[in-house]
Amino acid sequence: MRTLNNLKIGHSANVVKIHGEGVLKQRIMDMGITPGATVFVRKTAPLGDPMEITVRGYELSLRKRDAEIIEISEEDV
Repeated sequence: MRTLNNLKIGHSANVVKIHGEGVLKQRIMDMGITPGATVFVRKTAPLGDPMEITVRGYELSLRKRDAEIIEISEEDV
């Protein structure tokens, strides 16, 4: 399983599934990260956390710990 936290800067992929449950999963889905959405990794902070991604036309910052529950497609888009 490949997760969003392992996607390299400058690459994009499709979201396959959001693992986990409860408030964290709902918060991620409320940000527009849902199955079928394309995410693009723009950059990461100097120490690697958080990462800045583009999804559905807007940028957001996401902690690597939160990105671990987002499964992405094996092939880059």
